[in-house]
Amino acid sequence: ATRQMLAQENMGAKVAATAGMRLAREWAGKRHEVVVVENGVIYQNQTFGSLSEVARHITGKRWNGPRFFGLRQANVR
Repeated sequence: ATRQMLAQENMGAKVAATAGMRLAREWAGKRHEVVVVENGVIYQNQTFGSLSEVARHITGKRWNGPRFFGLRQANVR
């Protein structure tokens, strides 16, 4: 019962991306790093409006950017 309770409490864990934060994700065998700035996200010397835009640029598909970069947990049931 304790394990279930702890798992449920962590289900909604969220971390906000703040300016200066560096995030990395490995995708298709390549490491992708971004830097969060006040007006968006820098990826490969290009500024994007959001983490979701960067995730879409990397994968070619729509993603929740914070989830793609590990700031949100998937809802596992």
